[in-house]
Amino acid sequence: MTSELPACRRTVLRGAALAGAAGIGLTACGGKNGSADGPAKAVELGAASEVPVGGAKLYREDKVVVSQPQQGAFKAFSAVCTHQGCVVDSVEGTTISCPCHGSRFDAETGAVVQGPATKALPAVHVTVAGGRITAGPAS
Repeated sequence: MTSELPACRRTVLRGAALAGAAGIGLTACGGKNGSADGPAKAVELGAASEVPVGGAKLYREDKVVVSQPQQGAFKAFSAVCTHQGCVVDSVEGTTISCPCHGSRFDAETGAVVQGPATKALPAVHVTVAGGRITAGPAS
């Protein structure tokens, strides 16, 4: 009869440290999850009507946040936090939040509202045509 004992905390932590030393680390905080400048090529995000006037919408998969400060005026910013490269996870009103260390940004300007980030989110070129939003490099 063999008895398997659960791994003790020290064993688990030692294994995690060795995996990190071997370059097999977790990327939740420090890993760059894509370009900090936004999409490398133009990407269609969806209907312009999905972005509330006076608010913003996160397109997490495309790493872009789009705001509409006034009816018909759209602004876009990278959704990659300037602190350590985490992708932001929520937008409430006009406040963009990063889950890793609590940085917050203004969705209308990209400016830091709360650190530890010290740099604003980079602006991303955005266009609206036929009621559809496209973000990415200007063509």
